[in-house]
Amino acid sequence: MARDFYEVLGVSRGASEDELRSAYRKLAHKYHPDKTGGDKAAEEKFKEVNEAYGVLKNKEKRAHYDQFGSEPQPGGGGFGGAGGFGGGGAGSPFEDIFDAFFGGGGGGGGRSRANAASRGDDLEYHASITLMEAAFGSKKKISFNRMENCNDCEGSGAAKGSQPTQCSQCGGQGQVRMSQGFFSVTRACPQCQGKGTTVSDPCKGCRGKGQSKVKRELSIDIPAGIDTGSRLRVPGEGEPGRNRGPRGDLFVRIDVQEDEVFEREGTNIFCEVPIDFPKAILGCTLKVPTLKGEAELKIPAGTQSGTVFKLRSMGLPDLRGYRQGDQLVTIQVETPTKLSREQKELIQKFDELSSEKTYPIHKRFMNKIKSTLNK
Repeated sequence: MARDFYEVLGVSRGASEDELRSAYRKLAHKYHPDKTGGDKAAEEKFKEVNEAYGVLKNKEKRAHYDQFGSEPQPGGGGFGGAGGFGGGGAGSPFEDIFDAFFGGGGGGGGRSRANAASRGDDLEYHASITLMEAAFGSKKKISFNRMENCNDCEGSGAAKGSQPTQCSQCGGQGQVRMSQGFFSVTRACPQCQGKGTTVSDPCKGCRGKGQSKVKRELSIDIPAGIDTGSRLRVPGEGEPGRNRGPRGDLFVRIDVQEDEVFEREGTNIFCEVPIDFPKAILGCTLKVPTLKGEAELKIPAGTQSGTVFKLRSMGLPDLRGYRQGDQLVTIQVETPTKLSREQKELIQKFDELSSEKTYPIHKRFMNKIKSTLNK
């Protein structure tokens, strides 16, 4: 009994065309003879995957399959017969396997792949910014190297007064067809590297490559609230396309530097502020650092070390502009380590005047110990 085609591709019966195509490409890569080294089981699996996709990618054939399963059509051949689901004609899965391996259709005819315009490659740049730049946004100048068409030969690779000639091996197609077991595979021509032309008299400026590396400088906008790992897209600043195809894009990956005062968590900012113990005992108004400068923070009498105070909306903005984060200030009460004789005497006097009421936290802790030991 034939396997369920949906099961072969690992998709549900309600799978969309995009889901079918994605599943097929993954399996075609996995079981292709070039990947498996002629493994017979993989070869059979590859055939099975092609058959399943050949059926399900066609709306009429898929509808018939959903209704009749793998039985032959009334009055005629089954899925693999003439007019059935098999074969490599229009709508065959072989077009998709070429697309999966080479980035385009595999059918013959039409414009040569070597002469077709194609989009240039994308580039990536890593930009390091400060926390302040991330908080308020900024303009940042960046410089990077990218390929540019040679001015001397206008990208042809041939010296002035000469022209590239048609490749003798591929006939200007940029591809050669090679037999791989039961399946023919189209690959880039090894003589012209897929260009369809060869250069006998190379340009001296670019050594026949048609392109050379050039330093490019840009000023980019850093949006407020950006975080490490974010990527900014700058359209059309990547590598040049082939045959007047469009340039690729530049992607700027952001790295926000660690700050000496603040720590960041999402849109919130954290900092620790030390105060001397008399201020913690008596209370005070403390000036604390924020991203926007100093701000006043009221410290109530009896504040303990580790107490956290919140300054609302003093953090970073949300990148989408929905809200503003907060700043959380952790108080660290500093115990003096060097005291004069007079200071020591005053501290001693303070201790003599103290009672359990002076240290309620200590009293509660000791009561817990007594309760535990008496159980």
